[in-house]
Amino acid sequence: MTAIGAVVGSACALGVMSLAPSASSGRLVSERFQQLTRAAAWQPVGARVLAFDTFHPQGLVKIGDAFFLSSVEVITPPTRVSQPVAGADRSTGEGRGHLFKFDADGRLLADLTLGEGAMYHPGGIDFDGQFIWVPVAEYRPDSRSMVYRVDPVAMTATEVFRYADHIGAIVHDAEDRALHGVTWGSRRFLRWPLDARGRVAEAPAIRRNLSFYVDYQDCKALGGGEMLCGGVSNYRVGRSSAPFALGGMELVSLRTGRAVHQLPIELWTDTGRPMTQNPFWIEPGASAEGGLRVYFLPEDGRSTLYTFDVSDEHGR
Repeated sequence: MTAIGAVVGSACALGVMSLAPSASSGRLVSERFQQLTRAAAWQPVGARVLAFDTFHPQGLVKIGDAFFLSSVEVITPPTRVSQPVAGADRSTGEGRGHLFKFDADGRLLADLTLGEGAMYHPGGIDFDGQFIWVPVAEYRPDSRSMVYRVDPVAMTATEVFRYADHIGAIVHDAEDRALHGVTWGSRRFLRWPLDARGRVAEAPAIRRNLSFYVDYQDCKALGGGEMLCGGVSNYRVGRSSAPFALGGMELVSLRTGRAVHQLPIELWTDTGRPMTQNPFWIEPGASAEGGLRVYFLPEDGRSTLYTFDVSDEHGR
């Protein structure tokens, strides 16, 4: 295993005790998410422009008052090839993977560089109470990936394993002691059992994703054998119309790979991007009435962190 670390600027203090989320928070998110329908009330409560270049954001977690954002800095974009080379439909391109740490005011606190060679594209990320899990893949389907666990206090990364496919997002199911990943376009689910030392114990079990209305971009483990994923897909209304992008979130059973609850998210930025374009974070709402607080960061470059409070149609 290789430890990699690079910290920029001053990192805000994170005590060890503050890292562990409430054991019941994930289950509360699951319970409240399943109450939501298309009639849910989404109330905007904040829009913070970040004070640094985010490049192309991918995954988001919030620990205490700090946010951690995975992102790909594309230097040379991959290009399509007329004939597949070694099974690949495009070149590798060139880039750099990042895990940014920033505060609630959008100020950059640290920048951890991740990846190796053609593997420079971080994906959706998850936090298990101790480590942030980050996959970094080639920027093309059916390729290669490496998976890190990151210490969010020291901002150091340890490579855990490599896999011969593009892992687009990963979660850590602590109860089942397993990692779960989704491939390019979330078309396949992967499950790796972990041994007592936290190492990948065997080849993954592979299952097809039978849900198609959105492709998952970022996922979070909620306990109870579930994960919540956000994503997007493009649709046409009529043959000659331009495609439009629709976002959605799905609660997925890690045991069966089937969606437990599906919710279209009819929220777009002023430029037309769905809020679920890549990173999101979700937590129980702070009000006595319950609900959920959701953070989205859909835009590239000088990104805005959008914050919403959402409750079901009865205001719960």
